[in-house]
Amino acid sequence: MEIWKRNMIVLAFGSFIVMSGMTMVVPFLAYYIQELGVTDPDQVGIWTGVVFAGNFVTAFIFQPIWGKWADRFGRKIMVIRSGLGMALTVFLMSMATSVWHLLLLRLLNGVVSGFNPAAVAIVSAGTPKKHMGFAMGIIQSGTVAGTILGPFIGGVLAGWIGYRPLFLLTGSLLLIATLLVMLVVKESFNREEAREKAVASVRHGLGILMNIPQLPAIYAVSFMIQFSLLSSMPLLPLFIQNFTGLEKAAFFAGVVGAATGTSNMLASPLLGRLSDRIGANRVLQACLIGAALVLIPQAWAPNVGVLIALRFLQGMFMGGLLPSVNALIRLHTPDGMESRAFSFNASVVSLGNLIGPVLGGVLAVWIGIRGIFLLGGLMFLVNAWWVHRSLVSRGAERWTSDRS
Repeated sequence: MEIWKRNMIVLAFGSFIVMSGMTMVVPFLAYYIQELGVTDPDQVGIWTGVVFAGNFVTAFIFQPIWGKWADRFGRKIMVIRSGLGMALTVFLMSMATSVWHLLLLRLLNGVVSGFNPAAVAIVSAGTPKKHMGFAMGIIQSGTVAGTILGPFIGGVLAGWIGYRPLFLLTGSLLLIATLLVMLVVKESFNREEAREKAVASVRHGLGILMNIPQLPAIYAVSFMIQFSLLSSMPLLPLFIQNFTGLEKAAFFAGVVGAATGTSNMLASPLLGRLSDRIGANRVLQACLIGAALVLIPQAWAPNVGVLIALRFLQGMFMGGLLPSVNALIRLHTPDGMESRAFSFNASVVSLGNLIGPVLGGVLAVWIGIRGIFLLGGLMFLVNAWWVHRSLVSRGAERWTSDRS
């Protein structure tokens, strides 16, 4: 097997393990916080939000720093660093004796994170450009599969083995994924040549990337994608409750999430391969329009069956978003700065993950849950216009000439 294909498969599997490990905590986080001594329902809700968001806050700050060092010392070592660091912090979460311990460990987990951006950088640097979209789609499938199955596995195992042993299991999975990368992944990286180059500061590196016209547009797209998706996601169970009642809401919320994630996982490699043929910029624009056209009708879904169908279609269009973004980042990034470019994008994604649910909850007070769907659809359409203006009209010729 060619090295780039082997790296792609191993790192997609590693991304699956990392994301499943990181999302296993979602179903029982509030219960674990209660086990740590927080009993007031209002305080439990506040602490759950704070602890969950802590990871994104520090990840947003530290991703560019790790990206800088990845471009200097190699991307594989950054994957290993992140994997071992997250394994250790998750192991320690099983020993937390207070909610403050858990919060500090979640913050630390965000500090050492960076597995996925570094993995994407390795794959993008070693993959022939004519296969870039396909490779990004495979990586995205691994990430999404972990995001889908993680909460399900966590919910099942938490009732079977308990909360603390589940943290130990998650840490073990992270360690296995890291060891697999150490043994199998081969990186083409000249450390001596990289060390001889002047090391730009994080601010200077950002300045260089921001002077490339397409990259600020791509980063804006990444933020708006995450914001649009996450602004409505926490409100979905409440919306579903209107159709099913409280008793069945949790089950159907899981079905809706699984439908979206499954179609996303299946569509990502197919749309990635299509982007290799016609250009990632065109696939990105088409998927943004498609996502808008299936998100807006969800505001008027008459029953949960129609909602599931629309969310399944939305997942298909979502499957072309982040792989196209990653392919475009690699296309427009100067050689030697790939890790920084992907790390800045990861920071933007973390910011969207953080702001989207919070602002969506606030806006829902004024415009309602249905209004959030409409707002998200409108943002996708604005995104599509921005992609056409900033990328499609400028980048078609370059994509054709550079894809070989």
